[in-house]
Amino acid sequence: MRTVFMGSPEFAVPCLAALHKHSQVVAAVCQPDKPSGRGQKLQPPAVKVFAESLGLPVLQPLFLRPSKSNFVDELRALAPDLVVVVAYGRILPPEVLAIPKYGCWNVHGSLLPRYRGAAPIQWALMRGEKRTGVTLMQMDAGLDTGPMLRTIEVPIGPDDTAGTLHETLSQLGAKLIEEAVPQLEQGHVPQPIPQDHALSTLAPLLDKEHGRADFTRSAELVCGHLRGVDPWPGGYTLLPPGLAGAEAVPLKLFLPKVSSGRGRPGEVLGLDRDGLHVACGEGAVVIPEAQLPGRKRMSTQALCAGLTLPRGTILDEGRPNPLLS
Repeated sequence: MRTVFMGSPEFAVPCLAALHKHSQVVAAVCQPDKPSGRGQKLQPPAVKVFAESLGLPVLQPLFLRPSKSNFVDELRALAPDLVVVVAYGRILPPEVLAIPKYGCWNVHGSLLPRYRGAAPIQWALMRGEKRTGVTLMQMDAGLDTGPMLRTIEVPIGPDDTAGTLHETLSQLGAKLIEEAVPQLEQGHVPQPIPQDHALSTLAPLLDKEHGRADFTRSAELVCGHLRGVDPWPGGYTLLPPGLAGAEAVPLKLFLPKVSSGRGRPGEVLGLDRDGLHVACGEGAVVIPEAQLPGRKRMSTQALCAGLTLPRGTILDEGRPNPLLS
């Protein structure tokens, strides 16, 4: 069976490996190289690097619609029976969806219809979900709205971050491909199950402001949020002016856990061997590790040895973060 793979980041690489194992991948399609780092040197997407290591042709169109590029003609010439899409980063136009015999399949990092969009892993944690998973769906013209073909569900552990779940769900996505593609080749087309659109939620792209801690929320939600933005954009709060500089200074926060204690949202309750205890809207959290600008990540015990952070200090003035509501 002839297939085309469309994906860009590291999350998609295991799925490409699985598809390459169980079909004839005639091309990989990914986003254009992007500038990165201080020197703004062009860096290829992870899928491109892996595809080239397999000897696969790679396409990197700037546009997909036939009015703006010849990508549709190039895809049609490849004559794929199936297109598999994993974190490609763009909605496919109808002209692309119509080309493959079996349509386009998408591996999405959530239990649809919840968390449609670009950052499903992060938002599941940020919203305090206890379970997540991956969904294999038949694509349509909407944003992750097509009928579902298969799902795998997993619990979210208390120590999970977006980084650890990224790896787990990436491998589970590959498992979906390994199960479904050979069956399709044998003529067993998965039975599509329509999504219940009334239950849908969105998982939009994150920016750096999404990382600002909101201690007005419950301790459980604060923990979920800070783990959901780890490693990017990174959870942080603002130290009051005068503690680490003339102005408010960002302090990155890592590996929070629910603690005991009560106080005003953002109030420093104390420091012990477990870390820095901070009051929330309900309960409190303990922060074992933190990082100041230009410094290494370290235990909050070590950090506070050189930074006076007295009890009663209110972090970031106890402000809410409206982006999390």
